[in-house]
Amino acid sequence: MVTRSGPTGHLPPRDVALLAVLFTLSGVLHGVRPATFEGIVPRRLPRRRGLVYASGAAELLCAAGLLSPATRSRAGLVSAALLVLIFPANVQMAVDVLGSRRASSVMKLAVLVRLPLQWPLIRTGWRAYRSARR
Repeated sequence: MVTRSGPTGHLPPRDVALLAVLFTLSGVLHGVRPATFEGIVPRRLPRRRGLVYASGAAELLCAAGLLSPATRSRAGLVSAALLVLIFPANVQMAVDVLGSRRASSVMKLAVLVRLPLQWPLIRTGWRAYRSARR
């Protein structure tokens, strides 16, 4: 039997499933290669490695929560909040790359494009929260 996707079905909507996949990939990378992410944690924050592990674990929990209808609403809200909270790290990455003489033009363009792409992800989390509550 195939179940419907969407707010009343068992399968998450495509955008929510994609967000869960992105969170899963990122969460695993945070655990496997934490040094990659330490450099983008804003410098004024302490215990960078711990923050990297914590954000990776939060991403994995959000991913799992988004996939289940029972937890999708709460996970959507937490996902949106997490994406807002980690936005400063993305800004820090852009500042560092744009100020680097070693960064390629492609990398500089990528970090600039990445910043506004966070907003659709935040909206997706918020929509998961709102639509699962109905």
